[in-house]
Amino acid sequence: MTEDFMRRLTYYVATTLDGFVAGPDGGDPSGQSYFPVPPDLVDFMVTNFPETLPAPARAPLGIEGPGKVFDTVLEGRASYEVGLDAGLDDAYPHLRHLVFSTTLREVPGKSIELVSTDALERVRTLKQDDSDLDIWLVGGGTLAHSLLPEIDRLIIKQHPSVIGSGIPMFAGPFQPTLFTHVDATVLPSGVRILTLDRS
Repeated sequence: MTEDFMRRLTYYVATTLDGFVAGPDGGDPSGQSYFPVPPDLVDFMVTNFPETLPAPARAPLGIEGPGKVFDTVLEGRASYEVGLDAGLDDAYPHLRHLVFSTTLREVPGKSIELVSTDALERVRTLKQDDSDLDIWLVGGGTLAHSLLPEIDRLIIKQHPSVIGSGIPMFAGPFQPTLFTHVDATVLPSGVRILTLDRS
């Protein structure tokens, strides 16, 4: 890693048009009517962010090896428990995996680091690591809001749906933060991939 390089924290997440990352129950939204996973979105992820696919999907899609963009994944308790409910104690064993929670005392994933205090400081330390790859923030909204001061990039898979209520992309107090548009890709299915960097 060069001296002037600091790896980014990227919030790479799927949302509805009205900014929700999950429904009111907080469960896994993948495949729901408002969060379909069309083939063109799968192709986009395999091509551009293959490491963000969970372990059970990697082999069937012919994905192996280290990350292409990210080598570290961060998620909050609720997001981690979505994987647990699906029978996965570590959905991303191919990445360095950290779970942030003030209530959990341990996690079943043996290689997962549990962070219970100083989330911002832990992320600042991770950014200093000797790596040329970035850090992926899965979510959820509460963790994303707490880490907002350190989020450098947003990559939003925006689905053409509105649900009215649910888990917001950022769940927390009023905290205006500006980002600058970098790129947009519109898939034939209607999903828009928006990239924005901190202004």
